[in-house]
Amino acid sequence: MVTGTLLLAGCTGEVRNASDPKETSEQPTADVSAGGAPSSSASPADEPYTVADDMAPRTRAEALAFVRRLAVRPDHFGAGFRKSEPYESDPAEWAVLGEDCLWRREPLPYDVLASLTRRFALPETEGKGPVQVSLTVTVHEDDLAARRDMAESLEGALRCPEQRLNATGRVRGLFSRADHFTEQHNAISDDNLTESGTYVVDGEQDAHPFAWFKHRLGPVTVAATCRVGAGRTEEEATTVSSDIGKGVGFVAADIDRQAADDAAGKSEDRTPGTDTASGTESAR
Repeated sequence: MVTGTLLLAGCTGEVRNASDPKETSEQPTADVSAGGAPSSSASPADEPYTVADDMAPRTRAEALAFVRRLAVRPDHFGAGFRKSEPYESDPAEWAVLGEDCLWRREPLPYDVLASLTRRFALPETEGKGPVQVSLTVTVHEDDLAARRDMAESLEGALRCPEQRLNATGRVRGLFSRADHFTEQHNAISDDNLTESGTYVVDGEQDAHPFAWFKHRLGPVTVAATCRVGAGRTEEEATTVSSDIGKGVGFVAADIDRQAADDAAGKSEDRTPGTDTASGTESAR
């Protein structure tokens, strides 16, 4: 288990387990566009995906538009995934781990501008249970607020190694590890957090693999949970978790690219002699 020393040292990013096959040290170099063709990230391959504070959304309206524009495709997580119902959460709420170790949805605090969760599933087939994925992108007020959120996520695993997700399901035996980007550690974002454990449904004896990935890109965080259904071998579960981790990387690349594109558009709007409404040269 990660110690409190790591938390205080400022490794407020996602926890990565270097020995866990779910993790990959390779940074995705391209995202997948809506048409299926890769699109380059704004960050060089040897730098983490990130969003500078001055490139990030500044209002709740801008933040909501930002998270809704992100291209989160089911096949980011592997072949056969599809959207679940309900597909999207209320962006004016987010999930909070209570003192009783129960997750609840609550209104956004003052320092969170928007938080949108999208749900996906790999359907049950040939005796293999479904794989359920929830991916959440959250825009914080600034970099400091996002760092604080990462630290609280890490603290939550230390405080609640067993957590109740809903009325019937819980995760237990959570193991966490956190890293931040350095020259020695080529993570794909400013900070990252990974947790692994098992998922148990009340009334069932068998426990199933559970994984959680979370990245911080400046003031923006992206997180995904993965619950693997019954009937899958350990090797299959490992492959599924690895694919989910890669999918989070694709979304991180899109966050990086979209923030850079938005900043470039704002810069063009401020160019002297440019019509800010249309982006074309004004007739003078």
